[in-house]
Amino acid sequence: MDLGALTAEAHVLSLLQTVQRLEPDVAAWAHLDETLALQQARACDARRAAGQRLGLLGVAVGLKDIIDTAELPTENGTVLHAGRRPSRDAALVTRLREAGAVIMGKTVTTELATYAPGKTRNPHRLAHTPGGSSSGSAAAVACGMVPLALGSQTNGSTIRPGAYCGVVSFKPTRASIDRTGMLVQSPSFDTVGLFARNVPDVALLYGVLCDPAQPPMDGNTLKRLGWFPSPLADRLEPGVLGKLERRARDLGAVPMPEDLPVPMMDVIALHKLIMEAEIARSFENEYRTGAAKLSMSLRGQIERGGRTSDAALLTAQLELQAMQQAVDTWMEEQRIDAWLTPSAPGPAPAGHNSTGDPIFCTLATALDLPSLQLPGLTADDGLPLGTQVVARRNADTALLMLGSHLYQP
Repeated sequence: MDLGALTAEAHVLSLLQTVQRLEPDVAAWAHLDETLALQQARACDARRAAGQRLGLLGVAVGLKDIIDTAELPTENGTVLHAGRRPSRDAALVTRLREAGAVIMGKTVTTELATYAPGKTRNPHRLAHTPGGSSSGSAAAVACGMVPLALGSQTNGSTIRPGAYCGVVSFKPTRASIDRTGMLVQSPSFDTVGLFARNVPDVALLYGVLCDPAQPPMDGNTLKRLGWFPSPLADRLEPGVLGKLERRARDLGAVPMPEDLPVPMMDVIALHKLIMEAEIARSFENEYRTGAAKLSMSLRGQIERGGRTSDAALLTAQLELQAMQQAVDTWMEEQRIDAWLTPSAPGPAPAGHNSTGDPIFCTLATALDLPSLQLPGLTADDGLPLGTQVVARRNADTALLMLGSHLYQP
């Protein structure tokens, strides 16, 4: 995005005014240092005055509080890491700084980026969840506290909160953005997530962070769009399927088979087994030293995952890799470039005891397929309703190009 004639300092001051007005209700921020944000903005204005032209010069970005920053705490949403101060920035933070971005602050995450909710509320209706685990990033973008934000996805932690909060969110192919310096939860699935209010801004942010840039697909992208409610269509809330089907028809999507060449429920089962086994290994120290301070849901994941042997984990990983390759081949043979599918079972649920069901995000995460959440629909209760676009593996840039055609706010 281009600030135009607006100075970076004026940009950040305006955002801080929005934060001061809305933060007491929305609670999107874990750490925000106004003085530090303005210092960065003034430095950006000096760089611009010196003739520098950088992709994000002066643009404010929020960071999920699992992304290490040397100037701000990174507490990973758990009291066990309270006061944690990394000695260096994560790799993607270095890239942001090189591109001239202002690191606005750290947004709220759920506990260790898993299922136990944080303090954030949905800006559209405060009594409802914003989704998770990238709760603060989605909410902050949705209510104009920051134009761009980063999160992560290990199951549905980027696409689902994007849908619930009515913003664009993007889960690229896992290896496309360096995750060094981020909380490790499940190495098989952990992926950087991006949030903005439109697709071009997400594409700009991705262009700064991706390594290497992904080549676009051929020019037939728009002709090979499928509609895939999936075998989970019965999990959708009443009225949602009809709205999504109408949108799919309007966008020219053609019906796909009811399932993939590999059973979707098998993919979902493997994802859970691998994720929980890796969570048990990643958070072994937290469990050993502070189990009583962890949520029941996270303790359950760690305990179930700990019962999976290393040999069984390796077998599951290899089985899932074979499924990934089978789907890659099938998409190529069927000439399916991308498909539309629900982002979530419905709009954001009422209450703050859960972040919602990630089931419609699990497939793309498990198969390492890039996925893009697009707003534009409204549920019967007036809350945002999302549409997810899933593309071939490594087709990140092509998916963003497609998304810019499909969604023009």
